[in-house]
Amino acid sequence: MTRHRVIFQPSGRRGEVEDGTNLLDAARNLGVDIESICGGKGTCGKCKVRVEEGFFEKDSMDSRMGHLSPLTGQEMKFLKPSDGPAMRLACAAQVHGDVKIFVPEKSRAGKQIVRKAAKELSIAVEPAVRKYFVELAKPSLNEPITGDFERLREALRRQAGVDALSMDFPVLRDLQDAIRKGNWGVTVTLWKGREIIKVEPGFVEAAYGLAVDVGTTTVVGYLTDLATGKVVNTGSMMNPQVPYGEDVMSRITYAMTNEGGVQRMQKAIIDGLNEIIANVTKDLRINGGASGGEAIVDLTIVFNTAMHHIFLGFNPEHIGRSPFIPAIQHGIGIKARDLGIKINPGSYIYVLPIEAGFVGADNVGVLIAEEPYNMDENVLIIDIGTNGELLLGNRTRVCSTSCATGPAFEGAQIKMGMRAAPGAIEKVRIDPATKEPLYKVIGKEDWHTRVEKIDAKGICGSGIIDAIAEMYKAGIIDKSGKFDMTVKNRRVRRDHDGKPEYVLAWAGETSIGTDITINQGDVRALQLAKAALYAGAKLMMQKMGMEKLDKVILAGAFGSYIDKEAAMTLGMFPDCEIDKVYAVGNAAGDGARMALLNTSKRDEAEQRARWVEFVEIAVEPNFEREFMQAMHLPHMKDRFPNLKKLLEKAASPVVING
Repeated sequence: MTRHRVIFQPSGRRGEVEDGTNLLDAARNLGVDIESICGGKGTCGKCKVRVEEGFFEKDSMDSRMGHLSPLTGQEMKFLKPSDGPAMRLACAAQVHGDVKIFVPEKSRAGKQIVRKAAKELSIAVEPAVRKYFVELAKPSLNEPITGDFERLREALRRQAGVDALSMDFPVLRDLQDAIRKGNWGVTVTLWKGREIIKVEPGFVEAAYGLAVDVGTTTVVGYLTDLATGKVVNTGSMMNPQVPYGEDVMSRITYAMTNEGGVQRMQKAIIDGLNEIIANVTKDLRINGGASGGEAIVDLTIVFNTAMHHIFLGFNPEHIGRSPFIPAIQHGIGIKARDLGIKINPGSYIYVLPIEAGFVGADNVGVLIAEEPYNMDENVLIIDIGTNGELLLGNRTRVCSTSCATGPAFEGAQIKMGMRAAPGAIEKVRIDPATKEPLYKVIGKEDWHTRVEKIDAKGICGSGIIDAIAEMYKAGIIDKSGKFDMTVKNRRVRRDHDGKPEYVLAWAGETSIGTDITINQGDVRALQLAKAALYAGAKLMMQKMGMEKLDKVILAGAFGSYIDKEAAMTLGMFPDCEIDKVYAVGNAAGDGARMALLNTSKRDEAEQRARWVEFVEIAVEPNFEREFMQAMHLPHMKDRFPNLKKLLEKAASPVVING
């Protein structure tokens, strides 16, 4: 029987199915939850999916609509032009060739969990956008004729001490109606005290801004009250660009090899951002003022350099080739209407500056949020994600670099890997003596042995780190990452291809009807990712002349959910006192919020982005050697005295370089 490859995004699950299998069954077989109220009978229309067309070099896949069975009349009843192109009902579309499928948010039965909650910030609230209520003197025939704009400027000068020099033209066009509707009292929104970007009839107090962090895999927006600095609502989603490539280089390649690729990816992220805007503002009720997205009068945004270029519609080809030159490094402000962002049309989208070819505005967000340039200690900050970005230094000197870690930390490129969603194994412990595991599943409150119905579907990034660290400590894999097949235990076995694997969950404990395992390929994928991080940190330490680290900060949503002891056991970063290793959450998003709330932080971002020294580790003479040594667990040669004490205290049988 002929078999074809199917990849489902954004979950990243992939596998082979027999010719003629419909997409709904293929999804079920691979542990992908697609909404299907009618049970696949084609009568509910809830299982809409999109076929991603084109050649995807990273996957060596040519995905076409023609690789599915023809569109049926039943599907036509549910598919609408507003759904977009290349849409099908998963229950009706049969697979006859390789396909990459994107499952829209509304079609997902198990919603993805994007863990990027906002934390309290300690910062002076001095935003770029402010509102002023002014009352204008009514004109009469007994005084010289004065235009409404000039009359408004004079009222602002007298009542608010502000000399507004200009007005957004569409606002000027509607000015007369707004003034008279407000009975000569209006609320004026000013950008940086010099441009009127909105005029509302009457008194409207509320002013909202949105800080956005566009990650390679996830997008999050923080709706913020510009008067108090408080986060009012948070919206998040998987990055809708994931179907075009799971990592930065894949998307750059897609842009280079597919005509109109940049425009498609730009539209995807803008549509996604508009969806977040609609979601976070749907419950806003502002007396006399704008509601929905138009209530947002300022927006700041951070992302890595590739996402930066695609968002702005720049060709990312040149940052994908040596010497990796970006189109622009400085921060820029762009009118919302010019990008199609559905907030107040005259407002500006402030894009934070970038540092270098592969160190973007997200790293600048981390930089201004954590301020290593104000610290005396030697601090390493790691923003762990599909593209790892590192900062190292102190108040004297800070350098940065970027590491292509790949999507293994996100659960992709792992046989049973998945995003952090209900059913994903997120924590693992393995008894060194019995080799028996304990694991926790997202959506369940306790360890699996205390849960009646476990329903595990796969394993997410934090679970993979836990599991492989525990396998190492239990002696299932050795320092090189190789399975020890002399271990006599039913969970340590060979798969149908004869390759070693460890059974984490038996089929009866899962909702996918098959064992959840970790194999040799999974271990290697994680070793490659962690070695990239370690080599980057080590080479920067050599540049800085540092012998040891005083502090390690784990930034990013992922960094908040990994076990720091497991991360050090694997060697994701050099040895450090464990109590000096801590997570700070979504620091890139924090930086975007700070820039939203305080104009001085924008100035700081511009200055520090140019002050930080970028290290291109790929051209360092020692890179290959450092990378290969870092492939070992935790390292081939480097000493880990703090980790050694930690494991000795826990009576682990593993021998660590002291």
